[in-house]
Amino acid sequence: MAYHVKDTEEFNTKLTDAGESLVVVDFFATWCGPCKLIAPKIEELAAEYLDVVFLKVDVDECEDIASEYDITAMPTFVFIKNKNKVDAFSGANADMVKQYIVKYK
Repeated sequence: MAYHVKDTEEFNTKLTDAGESLVVVDFFATWCGPCKLIAPKIEELAAEYLDVVFLKVDVDECEDIASEYDITAMPTFVFIKNKNKVDAFSGANADMVKQYIVKYK
């Protein structure tokens, strides 16, 4: 299940807790249509890849995190390994999310 992050402290704790696991961060907005469409697909991927940490960050709730990762469009998916960003892309493309997971996990 994708975990909804509430603030920067919680986000940083989740990255630390992930250790060497891949972290997929879904930057979304509640008003974003494509974000709503892909949300169930992200939950399916979270259920399929139990060794990957899935985080959801509302760009309106967590503007500081969105700014840190230069988020300008939603949804944007950021892939993090060992607290370092390894890749990212924007767009509601579940197949692409899966490709990146396979590539980096």
